Parts: sequence; structure tokens; C-alpha cells
Amino acid sequence: MNNQTFDSIIFDCDGVLVDITQSYDKTIDKTCKYILKEFGQINSITIDHKIIDGFKASGGFNDEVDLAYAAILSLYTADKLNEVPSEFIYKVISNADKTGIISVQSYLESLFDISDMLSKLGSLNDRHNNPVYSIFDQLFFGPQLYEKLFGKQSKFSEEGMISNDKVILSKSLLQTLQKQFGQKMAIVTGRGIESISYSLKDMINYFDTKSSAFLEDESRDLAKPNPASLIRAIQSMKSKNCLYVGDSMEDYMMAKDASLAGKSTTFCAIVGTSTNPDDRRRLFSNSGVDLILESINDIPKVLNLV
Repeated sequence: MNNQTFDSIIFDCDGVLVDITQSYDKTIDKTCKYILKEFGQINSITIDHKIIDGFKASGGFNDEVDLAYAAILSLYTADKLNEVPSEFIYKVISNADKTGIISVQSYLESLFDISDMLSKLGSLNDRHNNPVYSIFDQLFFGPQLYEKLFGKQSKFSEEGMISNDKVILSKSLLQTLQKQFGQKMAIVTGRGIESISYSLKDMINYFDTKSSAFLEDESRDLAKPNPASLIRAIQSMKSKNCLYVGDSMEDYMMAKDASLAGKSTTFCAIVGTSTNPDDRRRLFSNSGVDLILESINDIPKVLNLV
């Protein structure tokens, strides 16, 4: 691939710049266990990487809280139907699609009246008052950062799971990329700006944050795979040909839709942070993705920058 092809590069964060398998993924499991015990007196199975990857492969679960919400509803329904939870949840996954929660809720409602649990869980559109968001955020951010972000005290005293983020990005990689892209480097991520700054620290300063999108801080209708935030970032940087680097089907759909909207965008898939890289590689390959890399550290080599 010729290094003159792209004039900008935009990154997703989770699974790309940061390995989240011990932070976000673990928070999904802990949130499900807590909520199911609190609201339903139900013992939860472990929400492992197979379940997480299964939901995410549908293209509708870029947001980890959405995924936790779907898993909670699924396991609640399994309990009410006397189904084996570890088997039932995969039936739900096979009926999930890019509409995410909507598809899961629709499938579960066709099997059982889940209105009681829905009323307890509330709407995901109200982040500050939703119990799933609240428990997830408290567990992920930890007491100090949670209070800083939300102005409330956490009911948990243990260190936040965000401390388990494993940062893959390095200053040397950023400096190499900067020689090619200059200031046209941005981020379009489901995270909020405070969360990503906490993990990346001063490396955030290498990016054009004004052109970036931190979707946790914006309305839910802009969530991936909606291409609006990516298109906005491309326009802000006046980019003619963008390379978008992500690790999920939502990222791929977003980049594809941005191209269809007239913003030339090539998707680069990162698979090395997946708990099963071969499966992730196969998923992208079968979906028509041409540029599939193990790590962001392979980007300079592919772009002939080294």
C-alpha cells in the first residue's frame, strides 16, 4: 500500500489503542452479577469473551453497557423459563443484529413477559439515573474518578477496573505516524474524553481532539455504527482520504457508511487484542475487509513509513 494514499488517520480506542480485556470486559461480568443478584436474586453465569464477542459480532453492541444490559435481560429470561443460562444466552446472540438492544428485547419479549425487569432496569437513554449505567460506571471508574466525573459517591470502595487498561499506543508510534499525517490524527471512540485521557495520559495531545469524537459524552443516537461522528471528524480535518483503524463490526460498518456518504474511508481492522484473534480475523475477512493487522504497531510497515 502506497504511503501517499491517505492524508489522515482516525483511531477507535478500545481494542485498538488500549487492550480492554481486563478492564471493560471484566466490568461487564461484574455488573451483570451485581444487577442480577440485586434485582432478581439470580446467580449469573460468567460473561466471558465468547459471549462478549458473540454479541459484538452482531454489529449492535459497541457500547459495553448495552451489552451488559442485553446479558442481564437474557439471563433473567432464562431463569424465568427454566432454561440453561449458558445455552440460552447463545440463542439470544443468534437472534441479535445491528439494532442491538432492540433486537434482543424483541426476541425475549416473544418468549416471555420481561416488563417487570425492564421497569427495574429503566431506559439506557437516561445515563445519570439508569441503574445499569450507574453500577457499570462505579465499577469501571473507581470511587475517585467516578466522583470527579459524576459528582456522586460510589457505593464501591475497590479500585476501578479502568486501572487494568493495557495501553498499546506509544509515543514512538505516534511520532512515526505524525511524520506522515501531521496534525491529521484523530480519535472516534465510544469512550468519554476524561476516560481516554486517564489511560492515554499526555499521548492524547498528539491527536486533534477538536476534530475527534468521544461518544460517551454525546447523545446515544450518535453511537456506532452511526457514521455521523466519523464524517464530522473527516470534514473537520479537511481530509480527502481517511484511514480508520478499529477492531469491531460497528467500526467497519461506520467506515463503510462514511464512504457511501462520499467521505473516502478505508477500514483497517485490528485483531490482536481479541481473545480469539483467528475468529476475529475470519469475521473481518468474510465481511470483505482487506486490511487486517495484528496490532497498530504494524501500521507504519504497511504504510511504508519504516
